[in-house]
Amino acid sequence: MKTYKLYIDGKFPRTESGRYYILKDSNGEQIANICQSSRKDFREAVVAARKAQPGWASKSAYNKGQILYRIAEMLEGRKSQFIEELMLQGSAQAQAEKEVELAIDRLVYYAGWSDKYQQVFSAVNPVDSSHFNFSMAEPMGIVSALSSENYGLIGLVSLIAPAIVGGNTIIILASSEKPLCAVTFGEVINSSDVPAGVVNILTGQRSELLTHFANHMDVNAIMYSGDDAEEIAKIKELSSLNVKRALIYKGIDDMIENTHNGYRIMDVQETKTTWHPIGQ
Repeated sequence: MKTYKLYIDGKFPRTESGRYYILKDSNGEQIANICQSSRKDFREAVVAARKAQPGWASKSAYNKGQILYRIAEMLEGRKSQFIEELMLQGSAQAQAEKEVELAIDRLVYYAGWSDKYQQVFSAVNPVDSSHFNFSMAEPMGIVSALSSENYGLIGLVSLIAPAIVGGNTIIILASSEKPLCAVTFGEVINSSDVPAGVVNILTGQRSELLTHFANHMDVNAIMYSGDDAEEIAKIKELSSLNVKRALIYKGIDDMIENTHNGYRIMDVQETKTTWHPIGQ
């Protein structure tokens, strides 16, 4: 059976641990071998993300938006492959088609926000002194993310797109139940002008990797999509140890279009305030 690899730093390595688990369909038949990522894989992804972040953040809003549009175009060109993979993992054809179409639309939606969110969310603040006071959004840095277990593709896109359009880099753990689309999406990222290290995709078990995603000292924020109360409590506790921002998307169905807006981008932004004296 095919072994689906990871996507780290623009490359497709196997997990350093050599471990994998067997993915089965709804009939219990074996589909593929899925790499079971380790702590070392995550650390290497963090190093790659940190190296790539300054260069990615410095790209113009227009450039980042065009790259997201390119991801959407490449995804659309491989639509039939993603539909087939989703169906292999138990989705009905109509559901699979809807998920792929929505993933394309969501990438286009966030690409459109690329050169607009600064205008919408930045401000000139009134102050009681002879200064101009400006507030503007800046990327946090590295974001770790745990994708929804319910969806193989839209869960990935719904966390990756808002994180990277704002200048962050990301390490995301794909659904362990529906992981086939994850590395295939890595192939799309790899051929879409996205610099190496900006998006890193791991597969494996949440129970093993959640701690590393939440407590790594060089990760600035963690995004979590799911409803498991025990996992949420653990993320909040571990992220608090180094004041990491924990973004919990509980009870949100990524297949519903109006669950996303520009505030998802701002979730992984810092607000920088600058003072400038008014000349005489």
